[in-house]
Order: sequence, then structure tokens, then C-alpha cells
Amino acid sequence: MIINLARRAHDHNWELDPITRSLLDTDFYKLLMLQFIWKHFPDTRATFSVINRSQEVRIGDIVDIRELREQLEATRKLRFHKSELIWLAGNTFYGRRGIFEPAFLQWLERDFRLSDFDLSIHEGQISLRFDGPWTGTTMWEIYALSAIDELKTRASLKKLSELELDILYARAKTRLWEKMARLRGVPGLTVSDFGTRRRHSFLWQEYVVKAMSDVLGKNFIGSSNTYMAYTHDLEAIGTNAHELPMAMAALANNEDEVKNAQYRVLELWQQTYQGELLIMLPDTFGTTQFLENAPEWVANWTGQRTDSKDPFLAGDEYIAWLRQSGRDPRNKRLIASDGLDVDLILALHAYFGGTILDDSAPTDFRSAGDFLDTNKWLPEDRIRLSAGWGTYLTNDFRNCNPHGDDGFNPVSIVCKLSEVDGRPAVKLSDNYRKAMGPASEIARYRRIFGTAGVENVPVSV
Repeated sequence: MIINLARRAHDHNWELDPITRSLLDTDFYKLLMLQFIWKHFPDTRATFSVINRSQEVRIGDIVDIRELREQLEATRKLRFHKSELIWLAGNTFYGRRGIFEPAFLQWLERDFRLSDFDLSIHEGQISLRFDGPWTGTTMWEIYALSAIDELKTRASLKKLSELELDILYARAKTRLWEKMARLRGVPGLTVSDFGTRRRHSFLWQEYVVKAMSDVLGKNFIGSSNTYMAYTHDLEAIGTNAHELPMAMAALANNEDEVKNAQYRVLELWQQTYQGELLIMLPDTFGTTQFLENAPEWVANWTGQRTDSKDPFLAGDEYIAWLRQSGRDPRNKRLIASDGLDVDLILALHAYFGGTILDDSAPTDFRSAGDFLDTNKWLPEDRIRLSAGWGTYLTNDFRNCNPHGDDGFNPVSIVCKLSEVDGRPAVKLSDNYRKAMGPASEIARYRRIFGTAGVENVPVSV
């Protein structure tokens, strides 16, 4: 399906075009976590807050708050369609049918409702909070972020003529093709779409996903966007996120329980999913301390997603820990997912997958410089690497604007858990700049978990 994006942007009545067309238009892990929350924390209340980490961008001056309110209200009215629930019930995810319990799917159909929201503009930034039952607030994360990002896009599109829109999308399509051409046919390479939360628009993400599927073939393994997987017959990718250990730690009654929360979540998760979906995300309170203190059984998990740490360092650290635990890293999976673009994806694939790297490849890959200066390839696979490609897949319009300004550059906006049953929630991360929560609580958590392996590096997306 070929969409004339420039014509659509020029002629379409944006006010009548919903950003969120289906409740499946979210990351797959949100549905898996929703079932987990429904099962174990049905009476827990939770608050989520939108935070713009790119403070230099006054997003509240760009996005029309009335349009945002209308989009959020339209999303609140959505319900799961019976055909969607039948797909969730009958489809095979990660080789297993029946991941979603019948009682949970019945609850989705009859009782699931998104919570209300509190929206305002404060000093040029969007103030947006969702408070209510955890089951009613958790799903807002992706809907809110994709709405804000697309309204930012629409505000910039309105400034362009049809010819300028044509140029904008022609440049973006050319860039996408050049990226795909470099990845196509690379032996053993696996890439998936992780770009919903910061996408340029729904239509552009759909265009990108279809193009990736057509061009990359078996190198493209699926999308984290459940609706894209549903409508385009793709694998839905995802397991869990920081939200769960953050909540468990916030609910803890003493420091020992706080420290053990990151492992208690994993215990409950593997019980809930009968030993499936075992990809851990260890950086909520710092990856180094997580691995150093992890119970022996954690090494049985299938793999690890690296998010806020230099992926080369994180992968080496995980491999060393696996070997120390008596596990063969070649049987595990490492998923890189933070700020990836084609150069970094290829460098990581070469570093961990034993792939020959072209002599012309650039060398500015975070900490990969030393590797590229001394090695062009590694003799054998070290671990099975997958790339979860996000913002720079679905929202790379940098320098595509014919006016030459930065109106289409992505910004780092997040929607994170901020309170659980009235208690503050904290995320420390492997990057000091990504820490979230009240300053006093961040300091307390750092005393509990330490700061080993934590760095202070710029946040791009």
C-alpha cells in the first residue's frame, strides 16, 4: 500500500483524524504488563507523569493543548474490538498460543477503562498526569507519548506548502531506503521496530514497518507495536519494562525489600508466564549491582535488554556474568534498544556476532572506537544480538525540512510511573541524567543500590 504522505498531510482534516485508532496501537509489553498488573495488583493505584527531558524545546508552545485534550479524550472512549481480542487469544506469540488468559481478555472487553487525566501548560512545557487504578493508568504511557509527538509533527507540517511537504517526505524516504540498503542481507542480523512512542506519525510508522518488512525480509523480525503486528501479520515484540520494579520498590516496607524488589518482580513474572518471555531489563536501579547481587536462577533467563548503558559495555558485562554463572552466552540473547541507528546497529552486530565489518564503516560508535581501531571482526558469535530500532527508524526527519530548521527533530519525552499508592516511584538508570523521582528519594535509592557502573552521558532520545 503506497500512501501519498505529502498529499495526506496537505489535504487531510487533522481535527477528524484520530492519532490512536485502536487500543492495540501500543507496545506489546504494555499488554503483557497489564495482564501482570491485573493479576497481582488489581487494587493498586498509580500515577504516571509526562516529562520532557529536552527542556530546551518548549513543547507546550508547539503543541495545541486543545488538540491534545481532544485526542486524549478520543482515546479514552476507545474499546477493544472483538476481532482484536480474538487475535490476542488465538495468535501465537514467541511460539506459544494462549499467553493471554481468557479471564483477562473478558476483563479487557467488559471492564477495561483508561483513567482520567490532568492536562495543563506550565512554563512552556506540557504538564500531563494520569492518576487512578494501576490497571487504568499504565496503558496511557504509549498513547500519550505518540499523541504529543504526532501533534508536534502536525504543527510543523502546517507550516509547509504541498511542494515543501513533498520534498520533506522524499528526503525522509530516501534516508530510510539508504538505511535499509545497508542492513539488507547482512548475515545473522535481526532488527525490529521499537518506534511507537516517538514516531513522526501513525501513517509514517506504518509506512516504515511495511517497507522494512518488504525490503529486509527475514532480517526484520517484527514490531513492538501490537496494532502493526495485528494488521500486517508480523511478530509482536516485547516483554516488560522499568515500571514493574519501580512499583515493587515503591511498595516495599524496608530497605531490604527495596533492594530485593528487582528480583521479586522476576519471580512473579516467570510464575505468571510459566517460564516464557524471560528477557530481563536490569538497569532500573543500575545494571552492575543487579548482576552482582542476582540470585543464581536469574542466569536461567533467556536474555537481557540493554537500555540506558553503553550497549558495548552492557553486552560485555552480561557475557562476563553469564560465563561466571556457568552459562554459555551463545545460547542467550542481547537486545540493544537505546538510541540506535544504522551505524550503531552494524557495529554492535559485528562486535557481538562475529561479522566482518566493512573498512569504510565510520568509527563514532560510543565506546566501539577502540574495537574498530584494533579489530575488523571477531572470529565467532559471542551472543545472539537483536536490535530494537526506535526513534531514528520511525522519526528521522533531521535536516529533511526544506526550510532547514529543526522543527522535525525528535525530542526526548517520556511518561513514567511517579507514584504508587501515594508513595514516590524512582528510576535510577545506568545514566545519571535519566534518573527520575524526588531528589531525596533518588539519593536514598543510590545509598541502597550504589552507583557502580553508572555514567553521566548526554541523552539524545
